[in-house]
Amino acid sequence: MPPTLSGRPTSVWMDTAPHTTYPPLGASLAVDVCVVGGGILGLLCADRLKREGRTVAVLEAGRVAAGVTGYTTAKVTVLHGLIYEQVRSRFGEEGARDYAAANMAGLALIADRVAEDAIECDFRRRPALTYAEDESDLDSLRKEVDAAHAAGLDAELVGDVDLPWDVAGAVRLGDQAEFHPRRFLLAIADAVHGDGSHVVERTRVTGVDDSDPCRVKTDTGAEVTAGAVVLATHYPTLDRGLFFARLSAERSYAIGVRARGRTPEGMFLSTESPSHSVRATPYDGGELLIVGGESHKTGTSDPVERYAALEAWARERFDVASVEYRWSAQDAMPADGIPYVGKLSPVARHVWTASGFKKWGFTNGAAAAIMLSDAIAGRENPWAATFDSNRFKPIASTPKLVKEQISVGAHFFGDRLASPDVRSLDELAPGEGGIVKVDGEKVAAFRDDDGVVHAVSSICTHLYCQVSFNAAERSWDCPCHGSRFATDGTVIQGPAVSPLERKES
Repeated sequence: MPPTLSGRPTSVWMDTAPHTTYPPLGASLAVDVCVVGGGILGLLCADRLKREGRTVAVLEAGRVAAGVTGYTTAKVTVLHGLIYEQVRSRFGEEGARDYAAANMAGLALIADRVAEDAIECDFRRRPALTYAEDESDLDSLRKEVDAAHAAGLDAELVGDVDLPWDVAGAVRLGDQAEFHPRRFLLAIADAVHGDGSHVVERTRVTGVDDSDPCRVKTDTGAEVTAGAVVLATHYPTLDRGLFFARLSAERSYAIGVRARGRTPEGMFLSTESPSHSVRATPYDGGELLIVGGESHKTGTSDPVERYAALEAWARERFDVASVEYRWSAQDAMPADGIPYVGKLSPVARHVWTASGFKKWGFTNGAAAAIMLSDAIAGRENPWAATFDSNRFKPIASTPKLVKEQISVGAHFFGDRLASPDVRSLDELAPGEGGIVKVDGEKVAAFRDDDGVVHAVSSICTHLYCQVSFNAAERSWDCPCHGSRFATDGTVIQGPAVSPLERKES
């Protein structure tokens, strides 16, 4: 039988903000810049460009602020776990300073836009803390404080944190922020739309000609011509820079719980693996506690078990009255530790992108919006070289790249040789999915709640690995590069751009 999970299967951000109704692209447009993707990066980049006097068109395949941006824990902080010692070891102290400065600028951009337009999005300043429960991790915390200081951040090592259980210590950085991401971004979308600029929804981009001007093709048949194109699709839709080989995809989970007693005032992340995250948000006259974590490589673990583990972790540490929501997100993890921001490929002329925000998309995404808008305007940016999308750091990234490609190869061959999940379609109960062999061919089959079987090819359309069923989200997930598909084969997340082939039931 299908699993029973606690909470409504959506995020608190999606449930407590208005739905958008921007139209699909009905007629061809000509603008200065076309932005593909309506998340934090795309909307802030478009907003900056429009405010500088350019016309922009934002093309979103679904609904704006309803992709990864709408399913996060929504921390706006420069403290990204134990990041600064890692960046310093790979990029030197100058690289770590660039990373810190860029993310501080990203935080400031969001804070300034909230203040300037008086956006009601529960924006509030909070400290961010990376805490360790085990004393064996204290040395790592000390190194992180030292690296953060060298990067220009006023971090400190503290022993007393606002959590209802004992910890060995924590790295603390004050004056960070948290907010309601959809309320913020819907206001930004409204600011972008109009006066010669456009926000377009339910319009999937199918191709981009990097010419003069660029031509952006869509599934509606209409086109956008523009002097520059920004691919802000979380994972570059047109992977001409071979990003799939430099990124890995991870899924992580969150639940929104009502807890009895006092709610911690801060944003917390543990050093354990897998790590756990805690913050609160205003909700229904009180506070909703958001507990996140249990991350894993996409397509390689049971999401139902991850949700169960996350709820158990929350109940061990808080007096949980109820679980109101559950949601998950997918993040692109860069091989050498920091995002890729710049030209789509070494030979690209007018097509730009950013990816690999490593679960810190709000400050990294806002920072990328600054860097890309500077590049399009012809301005020099002090951090652009460090974040260069076409960089390659052999010492830092080669071991991880090799490990990732070994994993890809193991799935490519091993999953094809493995036995089907179920022996026949008759074994699938309503709400269940699995790989089954039909007439000698493996197919991905799902029986919906009405008992109708939906069968699609089990082979991902990106680089032909076999997908696996995600019972928690009812999706087909690829373990090689993170592509995700709905049960009818429709693309949910790239790098795949083509749907899974439908099979006769």
